[in-house]
Amino acid sequence: MSDTLPFASDILLVATAGLAVIVAQRVGALTRVPFSALVLALTAIVAAAVPGFHRPSATTVERVVTVALVAVLFAGGMGMGGRRFASAAGPILALGLAGTFATAGLLAAFIHYAFGLAWYPALLVATAVSPTDPTVVFSVLGRRPVPGRSGAILEGESGANDPVGIALMAGLIGGRGISGSGLSHAAWTFFLQMSVGAVIGVAGGYGLLWLMRHAPLPGSGLDPIRTLVAAFLLYGLATLARGSGFLAVFVGGIVIGDHDVARKAEIEHFHDALGSLGEMAAFVALGLTVHLQVVGRLDVWAPGLAVGAVTAFAVRPIVARICLSGAHLSVPERRFIQFAGLKGAVPILLGTYLLTTGLADTARLYGIVVVVVVFSVVVQGGLVGPAISVLHLDSVPADRSENRPRRGGPGQPRRRWPSR
Repeated sequence: MSDTLPFASDILLVATAGLAVIVAQRVGALTRVPFSALVLALTAIVAAAVPGFHRPSATTVERVVTVALVAVLFAGGMGMGGRRFASAAGPILALGLAGTFATAGLLAAFIHYAFGLAWYPALLVATAVSPTDPTVVFSVLGRRPVPGRSGAILEGESGANDPVGIALMAGLIGGRGISGSGLSHAAWTFFLQMSVGAVIGVAGGYGLLWLMRHAPLPGSGLDPIRTLVAAFLLYGLATLARGSGFLAVFVGGIVIGDHDVARKAEIEHFHDALGSLGEMAAFVALGLTVHLQVVGRLDVWAPGLAVGAVTAFAVRPIVARICLSGAHLSVPERRFIQFAGLKGAVPILLGTYLLTTGLADTARLYGIVVVVVVFSVVVQGGLVGPAISVLHLDSVPADRSENRPRRGGPGQPRRRWPSR
């Protein structure tokens, strides 16, 4: 019993932090500042202000964010479903695959020539900020659903390009530099992770679907638990097989998203709530890694703002325009996709990988990534609503693939995850 009071103090602290995060969602809705930016800033300020605060290790943060992303990606995959993904598969794959590579290359050139950073660290920073983020994209678009295919493309891209960015970063770090052998290692790592992750995701998704249909459980509360366990099983199997666990989880969610099974509404509500919890946990954990004294340095925030602005207003529009050249989209939809490439938890997670590379001044490189993400979340995320109105996207015909019977009752369109 000697540790009861300290344990109760820890529980109280965690509960208070959770309540503050939930309140931040309400504040974000009132001020139109994205919730993720508020949580990231609030956590970083608390970590800096509390004397003797013990920051978690990079390994602990990586594990917390990994668990959170599994929940977010599985819920996002279920929310998308196979039919909605298929309706925009071409643009999603173009942006998620070729777009990530093109963004990393263009940003690496900008960082190298604008700030004199060597090519290898410049490419690592560029790779970290190249993927869009499902936690932010699903959250922002969940508050203001976008008609037509642009919403499906952005959500699909954010789920697809995170495994791409993570695999590319892993390959570059494993290759230990830009050389023939290093690039070969990066290419092989990328191919292996994508192919193995996709195969396990499809096979695991259909295996889970078979269980849901032919192996009923005695209690309704067990069905959501089974799908949750299956999501982590997919991640573990794919990762141990040297594939992308994140891609496997996202694909598995897509596979089961369209199929009607017993207690489907309860399962979806459970994963919606768990995805929201994952979003909060990811940004709280990542906020604890942010050192305000580093971010406040001129050689950190100035390059960060520059990279963020160039990414949002130059590189993203150029890359998206090329990737969408063959897509049948209206002009407003194209312009919205070119604008709304939001960064978030995954770029910061990739930024933490920089801390383990042994490069010089990795704290500065990580700080630049954080500033880029904050710029994207605050500026781009805050302007999503006005952009929808200015581009008159509300008048774009709805994608028929979204009008399928789902949780709202027969014949009602399904809400995008997460609904706030």
